[in-house]
Formats: sequence, C-alpha cells, structure tokens
Amino acid sequence: MSKPSILQIGPYPQWDLEPLDAAFQVHRYFDAADKDKLLAEVGPSIRGIATRGELGANRAMIEACPKLEVISVYGVGFDAVDLQACRERGIRVTNTPDVLTNDVADLGIAMMLCLSRGMIGAETWVRDGSWAAKGLYPLKRRVWGRRAGVLGLGRIGFEVAKRLKGFDMQIAYSDVEAKPYASDMTFVADPVELAAQSDFLFVTLAASAATRHIVGRKVIEALGPEGMLINISRASNIDEDALLDALETGRLGSAALDVFEGEPKLNPRFLALDNVLLQPHHASGTVETRKAMGQLVRDNLAAHFAGQALPTPVL
Repeated sequence: MSKPSILQIGPYPQWDLEPLDAAFQVHRYFDAADKDKLLAEVGPSIRGIATRGELGANRAMIEACPKLEVISVYGVGFDAVDLQACRERGIRVTNTPDVLTNDVADLGIAMMLCLSRGMIGAETWVRDGSWAAKGLYPLKRRVWGRRAGVLGLGRIGFEVAKRLKGFDMQIAYSDVEAKPYASDMTFVADPVELAAQSDFLFVTLAASAATRHIVGRKVIEALGPEGMLINISRASNIDEDALLDALETGRLGSAALDVFEGEPKLNPRFLALDNVLLQPHHASGTVETRKAMGQLVRDNLAAHFAGQALPTPVL
C-alpha cells in the first residue's frame, strides 16, 4: 500500500524527518528552488499538509491540492491557515496545543524579568569593562508586588498568571468573559482599562480577525511610560506602528517581544531601540517541547489516514 503524499511547508528539527519520511511520501516545499513549479507538479497527489503556525497554508496552496484532506500545524497558532477554504472543502485542520503551553509561559516570565532588571545590558556592563571603569550598573525596576495584566486567559495566559502569583503580584485579565477557573484574579472586560491597571501587560491571545491590532494606540497609551508590554502570542495582535511610535517617544516604557510582523525580517526601527527585548520567535524552543510537537503533528496525520479520531482537531 502506497504511503500518503504530504507537503511539508517549512523545516522541522532533524529528529522529525526520519519518522515523517517513514510514514509518508514527503515533498519539501521549503527546499524547492521553484516552489510554484513543485506545487504544480505534486499538488494533484497531495493528501496532507504539514506546516508551521507562522507559515500556515493559504487559499492558493489549498486549491492547488485538490485531493487535500488534512492540514497538521506544528504550533498552537493556526491563523495563517485559510480556515474558510478548508471548511468549503471539508479539510480537517489540527494543531499542537498543551505540549508547548508551559514553555511559552516560562519565556514570557523570563522576558519580563530580563527586561525589567536590565540583565542583557548588565552582562555587557561586566564584559566590556564598564563595571570596573564606571562603577555600579544603573538602577532598574522591581517585578515583585507590582500589577500584571493578562490579555487572553486561555491555556498559556493561565499558566503565565500562575507564575506571576509567585511574585506576589496583583493580577487582572481580559477575555471574552470571566473565567470560572480564575476566581482569585480580577476580570476586566475592556483591554484599555486592563492596560491602565497594569505595570506589565502580557499578550497571550489566540490570533484571529477579531483580535487583529487589539493592542492598538489606546491600549498602548493606557499602559503608559512606566509600563511594559510582553507579547508571546502572535504579531498580528499588536499594531506595530503604534507600538514603535510609543516606544520611540517614551509614551510606552518598554516591550519584550517574541513575534513580529514579517519575521524574521522585522521592522528595522526595533533595532534602534534600547527599551525593547527582541527574541526570535522561540517561546516553545526547548528540545522537550519541540519533540512533543513533532510527535503530535505525526499523530494527527496518522490518525486521519487511519480513519481514527484526531488527537487535537481545530476543524
């Protein structure tokens, strides 16, 4: 029996390639010098797509694969997949939730600590001789006991909030409604009001058309010149132009960011700022989590082609 043909949109770690090749006939889209030509050649035989959250699969790609049955996303975000095109064609979509939740939350907390305490600049201060030549490093701001807001109290947002409790922080959150599992936190329906009540604002929302630029000028201005924005969700949740304007003029104190529009080619204005912490979209970037994500991608594909229930369906 022939193996199902799948299209792999972006690279995965080496340890995923052997089991993927063993189970499927894999066509590596990202390796093709002429991607349109590859899609025209193999598209008619493709039954599955293995992609990454930030790469997704657009309508043109989906339509080029008339036998497509399932799209398995390596990542929790699926906003880059054209879900409407999938609904029209009865294509199943899966992602990899839960297995990356704790690592993403960990990085969010680490980013808050690192930027608030100036740890990267402080290490440079030691290495370049400034400590010996100039004395003590400039004072930074504490974290414990201050106010934190979490915008989106889903899996990741809740884990962020759990960690924040360890710093004796006042914790509030915004979501579509109050959550029964968060009775010890303050629910604030309006993101602008949440920002106004926060020293640190964590963005942990799933991305959608409804959340695009939900962190806009009003939210950013409310967070203010002493506030810090931490984004471990998707770049589209933040209006980057408004964010950059506020960071450059001091209307926002600082930002710790793991995601960017057009990444990895982020806006060069970020590189000129000293009040930002920039990370290369690696919140889930641990060996343990990436192995679990790859396994879940394969498990979803295997379950579909075996006619079994999908472990983590989106559609």
